[in-house]
Amino acid sequence: MAKLRVGVVSPEREIWSGEADMVIAKTVDGEIGIMPRHAPVLGVLVEGGVLTVKRGDGESDLVAAVHGGFLSVANDEVSILAEIAELGSEVDVSRARNALERAQSSVEANQEDADAAVEAKRAKARLRAAGEEVG
Repeated sequence: MAKLRVGVVSPEREIWSGEADMVIAKTVDGEIGIMPRHAPVLGVLVEGGVLTVKRGDGESDLVAAVHGGFLSVANDEVSILAEIAELGSEVDVSRARNALERAQSSVEANQEDADAAVEAKRAKARLRAAGEEVG
């Protein structure tokens, strides 16, 4: 079976690269699933999205919190150029929960606090990437 060549990078580092059966990402136009032989696509990633790379062959899925950036697909190559990205396995769950609580308190106190709303989205994405339940 054909495989995708996938690269996930942020300005700080290469997050991951390798082969995969499928990539699922959330763009501003909705969630997109990419499989081998997919048509070329350029998408804008949402703030506070979760990226899933299905590696197949008995390997566990790679899950990452992705905060903005771009997704490019061409010739079975998927490039994720994230503004900020963090693998689920690297997430400090207690810090992410604390960040979510602080952000939600700020939003409740001031409904127009856009920065707190963004921070809440980021914290939720980090928790989802780590496999945690988020309400």
